[in-house]
Amino acid sequence: MWLALGAIWLAAHLPWTLQRGLGRGIGRLALRLAPDRRNAAQTNLALCLPELSEAGRAQLLRQSFDDLGIGLFEFARAWWGSVATLRRDVDIEGLDKLAALQAQGRGVLLISGHFMTLETCGRLLCDHVSLAGMYRRHRNPVFEWAVKRGRLRYASAMFANDELRGAIRHLKRGGFLWYAPDQDMRGKDTVFAPFFGVPASTITATHQLARLTGCAVVPFFHRREGGRYLLRVGDPLPDFPTQDIVADCTRVNTAIEQMVRQAPSQYLWIHRRFKRQPDGRASMYARPPG
Repeated sequence: MWLALGAIWLAAHLPWTLQRGLGRGIGRLALRLAPDRRNAAQTNLALCLPELSEAGRAQLLRQSFDDLGIGLFEFARAWWGSVATLRRDVDIEGLDKLAALQAQGRGVLLISGHFMTLETCGRLLCDHVSLAGMYRRHRNPVFEWAVKRGRLRYASAMFANDELRGAIRHLKRGGFLWYAPDQDMRGKDTVFAPFFGVPASTITATHQLARLTGCAVVPFFHRREGGRYLLRVGDPLPDFPTQDIVADCTRVNTAIEQMVRQAPSQYLWIHRRFKRQPDGRASMYARPPG
């Protein structure tokens, strides 16, 4: 693992243009050599974007693996490299909304999705606001230490998903906290809410954190266009939370769905988002025979 981290550290310091070229190559290799992940992405695209033709989904699949490969270098650069080159062409919209909430002394829960630009754009946003993050612990202790240390180069704090008390205190003090609630997380604090019209096991933490702290829940979208990064802070979700947890989780999923539709190739389609279903049906991600 230490050798692997050393290789990733070296990759993080390659020129950005070279990283993008190598990333596309890695993505195309993964498309050919990772059949389980390719099948997961194909299944997700068919479920979420049925309006696309088969040829259109095949093209989007190829583009998503290109962006997946580039994203690996973006993660490494955000953790252990320099983003000075990337800062030259960043467009950020909505910082005034965060300033207004901060002036009210109100905590802010920024919600986003698992896009491949997640870490880089989080670091770029930290140039302008003090931002903490929530994350899921890594099983390997070496990787957990390295990634957390890398994130703390720019984040004000990092809270694991089992450190809710710390996250609650942070929000009650008027802090900003960012996390992505769009993965199937095993545990009791989940409900089934539609995502692209498909039932998806959705964590209730957004609802619970807003209920316990009175924080604003604000969508945060980010994408890459060529070598340029676009960051958009949305309006706080109105009247959030309500007494209806499923309705609140549906609103969060809808916000993330809108983000995905703006940059579909940069979304993490290889995650088995719908692996658990309310009727207990067999996995939709079973590989076809042959």
